[in-house]
Amino acid sequence: MTDPFILFSNIAAGGVRIFVCQFLIFRLLSAKKPNQKQIAAAFAGMGVITVILFVLGLSDFYRIILEVVWIAVCAARFQGAAARMSLFVGIFYEIAISFWQFLAAAWTGVLFHSPTFLDYNTGYGQIAVWLLHILLIAAALYLWKHPDMDGKDGFHFASVIVVAGFLAIITLSQQSILLIADDTLDMWTILSVVLMMSVLIFNMNRQYEIEKEFAQVKSQQAELLECNYTTLNHAYSINARLFHDFHNHIGVLRHLLAHNKLEEAIQYLDGLQAPVKEMAHTIWTGDETVDYLINSNAKAAKDSGIKYQAQVEFPRRTNLRSADLCAILGNLLDNALEAARQTPEDKRFVRLTIRRINQMLIIKVENSFSALPVKEDGELKTSKEGNGLHGWGLKSAQTAAEKYDGTVQTSYTGSTFRAVATLSYQGVSIE
Repeated sequence: MTDPFILFSNIAAGGVRIFVCQFLIFRLLSAKKPNQKQIAAAFAGMGVITVILFVLGLSDFYRIILEVVWIAVCAARFQGAAARMSLFVGIFYEIAISFWQFLAAAWTGVLFHSPTFLDYNTGYGQIAVWLLHILLIAAALYLWKHPDMDGKDGFHFASVIVVAGFLAIITLSQQSILLIADDTLDMWTILSVVLMMSVLIFNMNRQYEIEKEFAQVKSQQAELLECNYTTLNHAYSINARLFHDFHNHIGVLRHLLAHNKLEEAIQYLDGLQAPVKEMAHTIWTGDETVDYLINSNAKAAKDSGIKYQAQVEFPRRTNLRSADLCAILGNLLDNALEAARQTPEDKRFVRLTIRRINQMLIIKVENSFSALPVKEDGELKTSKEGNGLHGWGLKSAQTAAEKYDGTVQTSYTGSTFRAVATLSYQGVSIE
């Protein structure tokens, strides 16, 4: 009876491990959340691995290898995560599980003065195994109930866990109740240091990705400002030329009208009005980045046959940084144009509304769309193929909005998708 019980317990424990790891990959790598069928498939694969290990009597070393491979396969196949980062998370996840399982068994053995807890093929050993897995479920539930935990908070959470493990293994080496081989203690001590380094490396990689994203935003902003400078110069040049030649234009029109040449006078006025019309359709808010984003996207919409409407009431001299406005407005308009291009030509539209209410700035972007957006856990998922930086647009906008106690919310009704960013701003004086 013992062997079937141990086998069933190991299969259930393996299911807990694969489920928690899938959830961690979903949170850490911004991967897709697996559905019930995919979770069941991952669980079944873990069951097969457990049975094979049990029948062949292989050690935990082979279990770790097979589970890491299976985690990477599930992450790539079911969650669309990058293989390299999936392997990284899988390897150190399995090392951490084995490390804490050893600590749970060892400290339980110390508490009860019994080494049998270190043998996982006994009932006492399974108690230690499930003590860890219950804590693992509790940690996953904590993360589930805190979906707003950002990378910094996650880093602190992981740091506390690995530092606690390091202190636990150091303290374990000093006790004299339970006899544990020095080689075993040395191995786990080294691995605890490796786990601390892995958390640090993962955080550095995450920071690098964030900085790379913002570097691209700043690069785009520099290009926008340069293009906007050219546009402004062109507009001022047209205005100066019209003003300089104003008396000549009046003289020509007077001559044409005096000789009853109404048609020629109208044509002459139309020629003068062309550059003025071009300037009239250009929106000027006082912020160069916002001006260029609005007007350049208007041109892009026109080129794509999209009806573009903009109603803008923008405050002057505020604490809103151009880089943050670029991240918010630029990403919302990019997403709107991308979605509108997928609809039939006669139904394409993008509507931009910017309003200020007291000290609150409201940026609303509405657009047509053809396919229903996909949301998982309240988070909008990108419909673009591949990984790369796709799906970071709204996250970047949300990050920028949070600097001003704001948020970015999305919704859709009928065939209209809506994204609304709210920002709190303060006026600044220029001395």
